[in-house]
Amino acid sequence: MPDLADWRDEDEVYQPAEDTRLLAEATQDTVEADDRVLDVGTGSGFVGAVAAEAGARVVGVDINPHACRQARGQGLPVVRGDLTDPFHDGTFDTVLFNPPYLPTPPEVEGDDWQERALSGGEDGRRVIEPFLDDVGRVLAPGGVVLLLVSSLSGIEAVTDSAADRGLRSTEVAAEKHSFERLVVLRLTPEPSG
Repeated sequence: MPDLADWRDEDEVYQPAEDTRLLAEATQDTVEADDRVLDVGTGSGFVGAVAAEAGARVVGVDINPHACRQARGQGLPVVRGDLTDPFHDGTFDTVLFNPPYLPTPPEVEGDDWQERALSGGEDGRRVIEPFLDDVGRVLAPGGVVLLLVSSLSGIEAVTDSAADRGLRSTEVAAEKHSFERLVVLRLTPEPSG
């Protein structure tokens, strides 16, 4: 895995940190060669690059034009767009997402790209909820989602919300920090029937 410090070079882009590393490690354990992978909110492109190192065919997506530029500069194909909106149904074997999850008052949200990369709205789930609404659409049969969540935004609330959308949650990685617990959830569609 690349060194996180080598990827920190853009002020307008969320740069790799502990949460990025945790998701990258879970990605290494999940993604296989030739998997079709979508790295949502790619930011610096670090997690997508880890998937590409495993031999996956990766595309990143980010609403931030600066993030798109930085990830492309690291060799990752990137589409500028919002969450999974730009993609066709059933396209990806694996979807990765390290969303903005810090609870923030509405007045903090604005045009600052760094604030947008961190701000999860009042409950920390402002971006997670619409992601959960649509991610199942872009998953190929047997596909999985790796979603990083924080105790600050309510892990149980996220797993409940995923279940409401027909997604089963399993913790595949976790790490305790002084002010939060970070968890990577593996989400898989419930079998229909």
